[in-house]
Amino acid sequence: MSKQINIKKVLGDHKQWLNDGGGSKANLRGAGLREADLRDADLSWADLSKADLREADLFDADLRMADLRKADLRGANLSGANLREADLRGANLIGADLSFSNILDADLSGADLSGADLSKANISKADLSKANLRGADLDFAAWPLWCGTFDVIADDRLVCQLAGHIARLNVEHCSDTVRAWVAAIPPEIANDICKRHDVEPVGAALDEGGGDD
Repeated sequence: MSKQINIKKVLGDHKQWLNDGGGSKANLRGAGLREADLRDADLSWADLSKADLREADLFDADLRMADLRKADLRGANLSGANLREADLRGANLIGADLSFSNILDADLSGADLSGADLSKANISKADLSKANLRGADLDFAAWPLWCGTFDVIADDRLVCQLAGHIARLNVEHCSDTVRAWVAAIPPEIANDICKRHDVEPVGAALDEGGGDD
């Protein structure tokens, strides 16, 4: 059972601990914070592991270096939150709003982000290995090109987005093998992103050039 916490006192003591070493570091491990109002709260370095934060409002909260391992953040509002270098391994973020958040260098390995809103989030260098991103919205997010995205659980939308961006690359200076591989991306996949972002489909310019009628 989640333990109940006097959150105002915890935040006050934590602020003092951050400022001058007095007070005490926030220990919210396993805390019952469902639907808690934590907008703009400074919980950097706090222990929130296994906390119940379902539908909590963490808009613009400072969660840098916070321990959120196996925290329940289903439906939480983390829009604009600073999660840089936070530990979110195994966290439940189903349906959470992470739009515009800073997740730089955070560890989300094994986290469940299905249905989460990650639009315009900075996920550069975030560890997403084995994270569940089915149904997640990653529009305009900075997809990290490193091994931290290996084994991500993807869906059609994510695969089509990545393939669509590859199809838009200018590969004329690449090897024949690479050019053939990019050209083999089916138009319906390559142009999936175009339909949602209102951009010209791949090959449209060539079509307008006048093929045989």
